[in-house]
Amino acid sequence: MSLREFDLIETLLRPLAGDPAARGLLSDAAVLAAEGADMALTKDMMAEGVHFLPDDPPESIGWRLVAVNASDLAATGAVPRACLLGLGLGRGRTHAWVEQFVVGLQRACLAFGLPLIGGDTICPGETTVLSLTAIGYSGAGRALARTGAQPGDRLWVSGTIGDAGAGLALARTQAQGDAVIFLRDRYWWPQPRLALGLALRDLASAAADISDGLLADVGHIAAASGVAIDIDAMAIPLSPAYVAHCGEDLAQRATAATAGDDYELAFTAPPHAATAILALSQRLGLMLTCIGRVAAGQGARLLDSKGAPVPAPQAGFEHHYVESAGKGED
Repeated sequence: MSLREFDLIETLLRPLAGDPAARGLLSDAAVLAAEGADMALTKDMMAEGVHFLPDDPPESIGWRLVAVNASDLAATGAVPRACLLGLGLGRGRTHAWVEQFVVGLQRACLAFGLPLIGGDTICPGETTVLSLTAIGYSGAGRALARTGAQPGDRLWVSGTIGDAGAGLALARTQAQGDAVIFLRDRYWWPQPRLALGLALRDLASAAADISDGLLADVGHIAAASGVAIDIDAMAIPLSPAYVAHCGEDLAQRATAATAGDDYELAFTAPPHAATAILALSQRLGLMLTCIGRVAAGQGARLLDSKGAPVPAPQAGFEHHYVESAGKGED
């Protein structure tokens, strides 16, 4: 029986994470108390063939490596400060490939306020494995977390959902057209919602970035907060490009809700915060949509307009690791 990603975290790693800074490994970033401020620290890895395609533009890979970490800082409501790079180059990577990768890395570091301050480089073998540690800070005790959602809160999401998942599928093809270019760019060039995360420190009860998929990451909020969260599938915001290429029926909305790599923010807030959230949407020029509500119970559900569960093949992306020793299939 394979060892699933979240089982590994729950059974093997969480017992090691007793320091309060780890926040029980329940949020997008650790928060380390410091004099006058809290430091947020996060690390994401990207492996060739798992998180990016071998033929993806190297500049986009450098950009994504920084952006996905910046998105974790956004979900914590942190101000970016610096980053450390782990560069494991596969043997087949050329000097030109590395140069282009670094161009994307530099562009993202400048765009998101994460200057490179150190790291390490290795040659791991045939495939390329990358990691980045991002460091940010927030006011003492003000960092957002996945914990904190309360029954009666509303669920909101930024931007549009499902674009990057569709873009990943298109990146494997030679398809052309304006909708294709938009969707593929949403996969290659994610935009972390840093300004939104900072503003949500005064509005949101809980938050997470959408990396594994909307349904999965809302499920993480539900689990960490000990609540149930219902998502209205018909309220999920879809881009014109997604609708043009994929459609907008219930099945396509379920696909969008379970696709990863959007790097939007999902957050909960009490009903009285709606006016302030809509004003924030206008100020940032970023669509913020109410798509559900929090209730007593557990887990996240995707529902149709009549309140019936919408079938989904899986909640979102999850790694599966080594075979568990001494255990067979149930």
